[in-house]
Amino acid sequence: MVAERLLRAFWPLWTVIALALAPLIAGWQDRLPVEAFWGWAVLAILGGLAGLRWGLWRFRWPSRAEALDRLDRSLPGRPVSALLDAQATGRGDSGAEALWAAHQERMRARSANAPAARPDLRLAARDPFGLRYIALLFLLTALLFGSVWRLGSVTALTPGGTDGLAQGPVWEGWIEPPAHTGQPALYLADQPPGALAVPENSEITVRLYGEIGALTLSETVSGRTGELPAASAPEQSFTVIRDGRIAIDGPGGAEWEVRAIPDATPQVSVAGPLDTAGPGQMTLPFRASDDHGVVAGQASITLDVEAVERAHGLVAEPDPREALVVDLPMPFTGDRREIEEILAGDFSEHPFANMPVRITLEVSDAADQTGAAQPYPATLPGRRFFQPVARAVAEQRRDLLWSRDNAGRVVDLLRAVSHRPEEVFPDEATYLRLRVALRRLDTLRRTEGGLTVEAQDEIAKALWDLAVQLEDGTLADARERLRRAQERLAQAMRDGASPDEIAELMDELRAATDEYLRMLAENAQPAEDGLDEPQTGQGESMEITQDELQALMDRIQELMEEGRMAEAAELMEQLNRMMENLQVAQGEGSGPSTPGQRSMQDLQESLRDQQELSDEAFRELQDRFNGRSGQPQGPQGQPGQGQQGQQGQDQPGQGQPGEDDMPGPGSLADRQQALRDELARQRGALPRLDGDAARRAEEALDRAGRAMDGAEEALRRDDLAGAIDRQAEATEALRGAARELGEALAQGERGEPGEPGEGQRGDGAGQRDPLGRDTAGRGGAGTDDSMLEGTDPARRAEELLGEIRRRAAERERPRAERDYLERLLDLF
Repeated sequence: MVAERLLRAFWPLWTVIALALAPLIAGWQDRLPVEAFWGWAVLAILGGLAGLRWGLWRFRWPSRAEALDRLDRSLPGRPVSALLDAQATGRGDSGAEALWAAHQERMRARSANAPAARPDLRLAARDPFGLRYIALLFLLTALLFGSVWRLGSVTALTPGGTDGLAQGPVWEGWIEPPAHTGQPALYLADQPPGALAVPENSEITVRLYGEIGALTLSETVSGRTGELPAASAPEQSFTVIRDGRIAIDGPGGAEWEVRAIPDATPQVSVAGPLDTAGPGQMTLPFRASDDHGVVAGQASITLDVEAVERAHGLVAEPDPREALVVDLPMPFTGDRREIEEILAGDFSEHPFANMPVRITLEVSDAADQTGAAQPYPATLPGRRFFQPVARAVAEQRRDLLWSRDNAGRVVDLLRAVSHRPEEVFPDEATYLRLRVALRRLDTLRRTEGGLTVEAQDEIAKALWDLAVQLEDGTLADARERLRRAQERLAQAMRDGASPDEIAELMDELRAATDEYLRMLAENAQPAEDGLDEPQTGQGESMEITQDELQALMDRIQELMEEGRMAEAAELMEQLNRMMENLQVAQGEGSGPSTPGQRSMQDLQESLRDQQELSDEAFRELQDRFNGRSGQPQGPQGQPGQGQQGQQGQDQPGQGQPGEDDMPGPGSLADRQQALRDELARQRGALPRLDGDAARRAEEALDRAGRAMDGAEEALRRDDLAGAIDRQAEATEALRGAARELGEALAQGERGEPGEPGEGQRGDGAGQRDPLGRDTAGRGGAGTDDSMLEGTDPARRAEELLGEIRRRAAERERPRAERDYLERLLDLF
């Protein structure tokens, strides 16, 4: 009751005290005029006296009777009042007296164990506007952003206030390091006098309280000159730029010998040799470091004119051309004090391609300091052309980009090359494209003012597209491309090609071989129309494994690099005979003849399309992390197209895809939606099957559909990581659906022996791909073979694929091994 009455009586006094202390703790007295401070002090004193008088007038000490009454009202039945009552009726009646005695005993027992009454400290009825909370908020804010020590500065505003300087701290200081260092601010009063090390460019703020002149500040760390504030100024700020001394002179002062820790300059260096990852793809590992973290970096690629062999079209003085500047890839998260990354890019169309250059790496930190590596001399990788006319066009394009004065020479040479088009051009379209480009170049160079830079770039782009089309755009048939790759490699053997040319030609041969094998496996047609018939005789078919093919091509490359061209030529001839004798054996039917077989084939195509779409989304995500979101994303095209559908289909007038026409997240989402719609159509066309396998196939298709929906939504939100996860779920579900559907078809076939039906083994058991594998065993219904007894094939395949990806990412592995692993990833 005492607490209740004190709180109710004196809450105005406590509110006034909080409102009076908050400005003093925040330091208003150091900024306000003395008159304003004293006016505030008078109001605070008057308010405090009024609150005290109000409290004394309202407060009453509780009496014993009030305490008993409060306790009695807090108990059920009011036992205290019952004990103090006397029996009013029934006196002399033994029954009534016994009842009264029992009642008294019950009340006595209840009051004996009575708990103390709870206090009621609520003030809402007496303070409806919440003034006490407002005052408390002001006080807490002042304590958070101010200091209780600032109350000591009030004594300086009173008569004789200078005597209070010795009463406690009368100055404050803060050291704020630069934000990029990540170090916390320091309170100067907490630092012991003596040696003090702070980062360079730290901001120091000192405030002096009390009578002006009682304390002074001197420092030699800022190097300030010119008009300086007085040493006794109440507040001073300066930046530490060198070693020196800071001293606060006067009562309670201190002194420090400050050492400025300099911000180290970032370092960058080339961490390995420049390598070629593909046609025109450059990779250059680098290493960068900084004491507080590297912020950004760039690579400047300049032409090394002195190293250029000045012959033919390069004899002329080159046109001035700015350096090629690209950003260095930086990690998005993690510690940037030590980073190792790889600069990668495709500069095959740049005028510096296949020419000597100097690559200068430069990085910067948050303090705008830059560090550069020594120029790295190298030949900028570019695409090599092996088709004679394509090579001539590419060379003249290079000469045109070298100097606009070469325009006339380029026109004359290309006209001479195309003098007999029927002998050198594969079709009329490519010849006409060359004639149009030459006519336009000849016209532009004869105009007033000569060939402009814009026209130079326009013609160079047209010549590049033409060279690419001549190189591989007209090879619409995979077998022609394979034969052409074999011929180029044979010519390289005769000419004694360099190791780089050998590597590129072998990569081209591998790609052409893979495409040809895929075409045969997908179409399951006999190898005819231009290839020799099998030479094994007696109707025997030739079966080889893919590992044997890869090993044979690796051995050919190894012999060529060692200069043993005769042995390499023999192995090359053996490879040619193998490829000519490859064929896919078929049964009586030439394709899926039943609804079950057609459904299985459609499901396999959907699975392949989903895998390609997932790979493309993964490459897009990688490009974003490496800062190459605008670069080409690989050979995959629309759903349903593999590499076969991409290579060799450039029509006249079309060039290679560039940055503006690559598919982005929006087109990926549209293609995912189209694939989802195709899956829905396939579900509607499924044959009616019974059994647990058919039910599991339906459930797997449901999961695949939901995962595709989730992937599409993630792609619409530009969430590539989430889309890849859902696409992986869809891929796994499609694999399971194909497996269960094949089992359901096989069960249906075994249920009706001797009758042709869905999944009939006779239509698929004889199908074999060029590597001798039973195509019915890859998701088909016509095989009972089990390659992995007791193991889930899908899980085992995922484990193998993960292991291949892990090994392919290890940069310390030999280049040949990583190339082989990457080819495996491209295939599967």
